[in-house]
This record gives sequence, structure tokens and C-alpha cells, in this order.
Amino acid sequence: MTTLFQIPENHPQRFILHNEVHARASSILSLPVRASYLALALSSDEKMQERRHLKALCERFGTVPPDLDADHFSASFDAFQMSWEQHGEFSTYSFYAYDIDTEPFAAPALKKVPVDWLSQISGKVIVAAHASIVSAEEVNYQDEMDLSPLTAYFAGNPIVGSKVTGGAAAVFTDFRIHVDGFSRFLVVNQNLRTAQAGRLLHRLFDIEVYRVMALLAFPIARKLYPELKKADRQLYTITNSMTQPDNDDAKLLDELTALAAEVENHISTHQFRFAAASAYYQLVGQRLEDLREVRIQGIQTLGEFMKRRMEPAMHTCNSVSHRFTLVSERVSNASQLLRTKVDIIIERQNQGLLSSMALRAKMQLRMQQMVEGISMVAITYYAASLIGKIAEALHSLGWHVDAELVEGASIPFILVIIGISTKRIHKIIASTTE
Repeated sequence: MTTLFQIPENHPQRFILHNEVHARASSILSLPVRASYLALALSSDEKMQERRHLKALCERFGTVPPDLDADHFSASFDAFQMSWEQHGEFSTYSFYAYDIDTEPFAAPALKKVPVDWLSQISGKVIVAAHASIVSAEEVNYQDEMDLSPLTAYFAGNPIVGSKVTGGAAAVFTDFRIHVDGFSRFLVVNQNLRTAQAGRLLHRLFDIEVYRVMALLAFPIARKLYPELKKADRQLYTITNSMTQPDNDDAKLLDELTALAAEVENHISTHQFRFAAASAYYQLVGQRLEDLREVRIQGIQTLGEFMKRRMEPAMHTCNSVSHRFTLVSERVSNASQLLRTKVDIIIERQNQGLLSSMALRAKMQLRMQQMVEGISMVAITYYAASLIGKIAEALHSLGWHVDAELVEGASIPFILVIIGISTKRIHKIIASTTE
């Protein structure tokens, strides 16, 4: 008997997040099986077209189509089984067929898919692969020391492979694109369960698509390497010029600003691709680890082959990305040093200008004081003359007044009055400016 508990309200995304671990589950396959895999790069518009195209296939076979916001879908049709997944940069299609009565790659699963529907799938193919899980008797694989019967399925190319999933199967491939445009994986079944088979094919296809997606950054890294060397040389030239006493700081600062903009443009344009390459490469390593490879004497394992081929490319991508970041930091440091130098020069110029302005103000004060002194003499002269004229007028009226004596005696009093008035004016001006 189930007991119901009264618990708080569910978070809006509780069930979505809980069920995420069950999303994109590997198909449970019958054995033997043939599989065809397509990975396509799509734009945003093509992703919407893709869902409509899937709906058309489902309607054709009377199957319930995926929801418009679904990012994975699996269904069984008349003659084949299909799984579809939509990722951030690409979408994948896995097709499975079970009626094996010919050589492993003679009649791939993709032949069961309607030709007209297949030709109208949106996007650009980045990975196309066939895989076949067969018994050892079907491919005449009797002794792991003799792999010559298997090379015929890979056009005589050297093969790599290993025992996987605890020895339940052996995987072989040449990691080449054959004349039909597809790479190939041959899985020799020893004791595979159906769920193991689905997981194994899923991991092999993941390795194929993730390694290609990781390597998308490699051509960019090679293209950017000359730009990196150019930026490095230009930065050296600028920093070397900064040590010269007769350099033009303004010109150097303009050059540094232009270089910083160029470097940041490269970083912002390609940083996503380099970061994605690192993430995809980690996924390749994880999927290889999940295979639990055991060496077959005389050939490389898939992990060894991948490590030898991919590590140099990934190191190149990481190196270019890291060096661009270092150049950006060095440009920033050089710009800071140059700006500091320019600021110091400007500060010295400002100090000189302030000293010059202070000297001019002092000279103006001296001149003003001199003018005030002359003005006091002039005012005293005119005031004394005015008093003298008044005294002469009084003398003309019959007063016994000596005009010259009165004029001379008034001069000290006039000077005192003018001095007191001048000081009072200075106090008033000082109080208003505080």
C-alpha cells in the first residue's frame, strides 16, 4: 500500500531535471544489427526545418512525431529503427536494421530509409559512419592473431581495434572515409547483451563525431599562428620603443590601443571554438575510457590511435589560445605602463603650468599694489588740490585763510583716510571670497 505524504509544492523544473538522467538513452538492439550514423551541422533556421522534416517522416509511417521543443526522439518504422538527437552545434541520426544476410557493409541500414526523405535532411554532413555488429563466424574471425580476414572490409587499410566491454566484443576500424563517403566500424560479437550493443554503438559514434568537432579548432589555430607571431613582434617593437628617450608616447599609445583591439577581436571571435574543442576532446577521452579497451596483439587500440593523432592538434589549439591570452595581458600591462608614463609627464607639465600661473598671479599682485600706491598718491594730490581751491574760495570771501597752508596740512589726513578705506575694502573682498 502506497502512503501519500503532504509535502511542499514542487519546484517548476523538478521533474524535468529528475528525468534528465533518462534522456538520450541508448537503443536496445536485437543482434546482429547494422547501423548508419549521420551528424550534421545546422543553423538556427535549419533546426526548425529539421523538426518539420522529422514530423513528415513520422506521418509517412503513421508514427507519433516528436514535440516541437524536443531535442531527442526514437521510433521504429517498417524496416528500420531511428534515433535523433539535437545538440548545440549539430544533430545526429542513427538508423538501425536487423536483416543481415550479406557482408557487414554491403547493405547498410541507410538503404532502408526513404531516399527522397533522406536527401532533404537539413544541414551539412560532418560525420557519416556505418557500423555492423556480427558474429565471429560471419566474418571468419577465428584467431585474434590473424586479422587478415577483416582487412577486406576496410579496403585493405591498416586497422586499429581492441576488445571492449569486458571482452564481450571486439571493435575494428580504420578511421578512414571510404568511397561511399562513410567511415566504418566492425563489431565482432562475443557475448554482447542487447543493451550493451546499443551503448557500444552510441559510444563509437560519439567518439567519431566528438573527435571531428574537436578538430574544427585546428585549422583556425594554424591560421591564427602567423597573426600571433605578428602581434608578438609588434608588441616587442612597441615596448622596445618605450625605453627610448626620444619616443613619441602618444603615437605608441595609439599603436598599443590598435594592437589591443586586434588581439581582443581574435580572442572574442575564436575563444568559443577553442573552448568547445577542449570540451569535445574531453568527451572523446571519456567515451574511450567507457569502452574499457583490452589490447589485441599487433594493432593499436582506439585510444592509442586517438591519442597519437589528436594530442598534437589539441596541444596546438590550447597553445595558440593560451598565447593569445598572454599577449592580451602583456599588451594591457604595456598600455598601463605607457599611460602611467604619460600621466606623469602630464602631471609635471601641470605642475610647471601651476608654478607659472602662481608667478604671474604674484606679479599681478605686485603690480596691483604698485597701482594702488600710485592711486593713493593721485587721490591725495587731487583731494589736497580740491581743499586748496576751497580755501582760496574762502579767502576770496574775506576769510583770513592761507590756502597753501591748508592744502599742505590736509595731505597727512587725506593719506590716513585713504589708507583706512583701502584696508576696509580689502577686508570686504576677502570676506566675500571665503
